[in-house]
Parts: sequence; structure tokens; C-alpha cells
Amino acid sequence: MVNTLKTLCQLPGVSSFEDAVRDYIRQRVEPYADAIRVDTMGNLIVFKKGAKSTGNKLMLCAHMDEVGLMVRSITEDGYVKFSCVGGIDRRVLLGKQVVLGDKQVPGIIGLKAIHMTTMDERKRVPNLNEYYIDIGAKDKESAEALVSLGDCGVFVSDVVEFGDGMLKAKAIDDRVGCAVLIHLLEEELPMDCTFVFTVQEEVGTRGAFGAAFSVAPEIALVLEGTTAADNPALPEHCQVCWPGRGPVLSWMDGSAVYDRALFELLRELADQNQIPWQMKHYLSGGTDAGAVQRRRSGVRVTGISAAVRYLHAPSSVASISDMEHMLTLARLFLRAVAEQC
Repeated sequence: MVNTLKTLCQLPGVSSFEDAVRDYIRQRVEPYADAIRVDTMGNLIVFKKGAKSTGNKLMLCAHMDEVGLMVRSITEDGYVKFSCVGGIDRRVLLGKQVVLGDKQVPGIIGLKAIHMTTMDERKRVPNLNEYYIDIGAKDKESAEALVSLGDCGVFVSDVVEFGDGMLKAKAIDDRVGCAVLIHLLEEELPMDCTFVFTVQEEVGTRGAFGAAFSVAPEIALVLEGTTAADNPALPEHCQVCWPGRGPVLSWMDGSAVYDRALFELLRELADQNQIPWQMKHYLSGGTDAGAVQRRRSGVRVTGISAAVRYLHAPSSVASISDMEHMLTLARLFLRAVAEQC
């Protein structure tokens, strides 16, 4: 699964520009699908029959998009001003390499030189409008020949295995969930399943909402990446979760309270099969589960996540063993739900 994840993380897929990710996933899973379609929003929806015929009872969900940038103006001297697409910590922007638009124009994110700043400026995080992207253009006309307003910007980040089984890449959130779904689709399934690779999760779970109405499942399993915050700047009781300690099982976040019986099922399956697992110590944000849960008469939702350091940064870090355990636990969950049908 790690090789699949590496390929996915290298693809550009800023929210509403998920085409390259969707094309790769479609090419991978189409030979295994009984039905496949792309809806109006751009979600890739794949149905595969299993040993037990249950229709659309179970939906598995992971989002294809990643955070990034969007060109909003070009200065007279050829610098590109931008907005963030999704939640990005402004502290990580300075000096990062990006590529812009379909032409993959290279650029570097810049800021006023440190020796030109005041002491007060050095004590605060710069506002977004103080940053710019340097694409090497000599003036506005030269820059406009390379990029256009509305072009997306994607962080450039090598995929690297390092340390004690860790992986560094951009977009681990949520290409890890996509990788899990791809590998499940390539296997024999115990029941019918609908796999949904959603768009625009990072800007408000927009794709999942429409997909849930279209598929109309009874149960949904959401595969995600979630923030770890296990760094030495925080005491342990303030840290969220820890890469290497197993998948994170969700019971509540800022968008949903997860189905108690499904949460208990995941916990029991992990314990029975010696799969390490953990829960988050701090709750914030949300996932596609919040959008899926609220369709029509409601959906029973649950989730499995990988703990990811430096979430939404150009370089995120996660544990390879956690990702492999996500796949194993999701596989066990499908079998257990099939037995209950």
C-alpha cells in the first residue's frame, strides 16, 4: 500500500482541481468495478459487488483533495499574490516551492527580508497579503504569460521514508484514505460496497454532501488523516494523537458524533486482532462524516484515521505501520458488517 500512497501524494489535487488524482484512481480501480461514475461535483463513485448482495447499504469514503493556493492578483513587478485553499498555517509558507496552473510554473513563496522588518513585525505571524510567489518574471506582462488569475498552486514536496518507519510527503491527508480504498477495491469483498472518492473536503466537505444523497447508504466508513500534534512544545496531556500508536478511532469531532455501536465494533475488532488503536485527546475540525451523516433520514457513520504530524503543511509525516493497520481494520470492518446484514 505504501507505493500506492507515494504515487497519490505526488499528484496535484488542490480542492476543485482533483482531476489528476481522480484520473489515476479511476485507472487503477476500473477493472475491478461493477459500476463507476463521476457526479456533478466531481466525486468518483465506484460500486463493487460482494459475496453478499446488499445494494448501497455500506459506503466507504475518502477525499481526494489537498490544501493549496490560488492566484488572486499579479503585481506590476511580476510577483503573484495568492489566497489559501483550505486551512494552512501561515507560519509554514515562507520559502516553500510551489508549481502554478496547468503549465506547472515553478515558484517560491517570499516575504519581506528579515533585516527590513521591525521588532514588532518579527513577533507576529505575517498576514497572508504580505506573502507573494516569485516566479522569476521581470514584470506583470511576463508573469501573465505564465499564470492566470484563478490558477491553483500546489506545494512541491519529495516523498521520503525515514526514521523508524515514517513517511514524509504532502497530502497524506487524505491520500492515505484513498490508498486504503483502492486496495480494498482490488480485493474480493464480503458484501456490496460503494466507494466514494470525494472532492472539496478541505473547503467544507462539499463533495461528500451531494455524494451521500446520491448513494443513500445506511452506514458509512470514513478513512482520513488527522492532526497529531505530538511535539515537544506541548505536554503529553495536550497532545492529540501519536503516529506509530495505531489508527485513530473516531467517536466525536467538530462536525459529528459518530455512531456508538459502530465505534464499539471497530474497537472490538482491533482488540481481537491485536491491532493497536488510539483516540484523540483534543477534538476540533471535522471530516466528510459530518456531511454524510446529515443526508435525508440520516446515516450511521464511523471513521478510521492515520495520525499525521504537520497536517496541511508542505511536508507531513505519518507512520507506515499505522497506514497498514488502517487497511487491515477496514477489511475486518467490512467482514463484520457483512455478517450482520
